[in-house]
Amino acid sequence: MSDQLASLLAAGERAAFHGRPASGVPPLQQAVEAAHESGRDDEATAAAWLLGVALGASGRYGSALAVLEPLAERAAVDHPARRLFASLAASTAASVHRQLGRHAAAQELDDQAQELAGDAAEALFDARLGLAADAVGLGDAATARSRLEQATALLEGRSDWWRQRVRVLWVRAEVSLLTGDPGGAIKAAETAVTLAESSGAPRHVAKSLLFLGVAQVSGGDTNEAAATLRRAATLSESLGCLPLVWPSRAMLGALLEGVVPQESARSLASARSTVISIADDLPEDLRADWLGRPDVATLLEG
Repeated sequence: MSDQLASLLAAGERAAFHGRPASGVPPLQQAVEAAHESGRDDEATAAAWLLGVALGASGRYGSALAVLEPLAERAAVDHPARRLFASLAASTAASVHRQLGRHAAAQELDDQAQELAGDAAEALFDARLGLAADAVGLGDAATARSRLEQATALLEGRSDWWRQRVRVLWVRAEVSLLTGDPGGAIKAAETAVTLAESSGAPRHVAKSLLFLGVAQVSGGDTNEAAATLRRAATLSESLGCLPLVWPSRAMLGALLEGVVPQESARSLASARSTVISIADDLPEDLRADWLGRPDVATLLEG
């Protein structure tokens, strides 16, 4: 691999997982082009997947799917790297559909990802954890627990998998909330915050704080929840992570309504404008699904 291509990939990966995701888009676009021009198909595929991750984390869901869906369809039995990234792309596309509230569509993609993963542990993990999150979205606690256990088992002996460990804690918090255990959700989310902070992953810190704030609301600690959601919103905004900005601002605005009305109004206005910004990058059919998502529709009607 050329030094320039390696540098572009490294810059994009750092931004996607350890910085502002949007700043990773230009170098990853350059990496895709450079890899194609030099005939490095595997590197082009890896760069395209990372590009999809960065776009999705920024809230550019339509652009992310335009990159990820072709990758997911390029699997080849006799081409291990292509098959691996097809699985990872399917899982990442599934996460985008979950964010849009399309849990059944996400489940289909995660099933595809699991089939493509084969023995590749990282891809298999993403697929199984995605299926657990899909089950949460569909209200199926038993399946969510089972899939979560399967994904968690793959962590054994892999102490370097910080990202996977944080994501397991997110889904554990979701399962706890689904089953009426806010205390368990708070514990999982607090652990996720600590692990993400020690891993130098601010986007994962912000999302962990969002889960923690939701769990604190569920547990009845609204004062602590407001402080946590304020942290989540501020950090998300500094990173340009629109998928985290709108729910943290929406929940904070709802909590502060009637208590700190001016801050509540500002937070709700920010949440609404962010929701519209996300919609602007979506094709018409997905835009309708997004704006019709119950919590999004309720926010916009407020």
